[in-house]
Amino acid sequence: MSDVHVSNTKRIWFVFALLSVVTTVEVFLGIVKPEALHLHRFLGMNLLNWIFYILTIFKAYYIVWAFMHMEGEKSFLRYAVVAPVIFLVLYLLFILLTEADYIFEVFKNSTIKWNF
Repeated sequence: MSDVHVSNTKRIWFVFALLSVVTTVEVFLGIVKPEALHLHRFLGMNLLNWIFYILTIFKAYYIVWAFMHMEGEKSFLRYAVVAPVIFLVLYLLFILLTEADYIFEVFKNSTIKWNF
């Protein structure tokens, strides 16, 4: 039996670099707020927010994939862990966007004043 230790140094640096680049893009877009993304809307939300959501979900998925060693598991186990999380995140996003849009419309079209 061979007890050969395999170094994961390259993998760790790759994960660090990838997550750092994604985070840097998020921070850059948050500071700059390009008008092309900030002022155009898609499904009730501006494109910049969609990019933030997509990049954040990507980072969360990749963290689970890399640090929980999901890439080495059987596909059924991977889907059993990841699918409920994706479903719940999308459901939460739907609820938050629906309720926020309703509240915005109530304040915009009624006599209730913005007091916050």
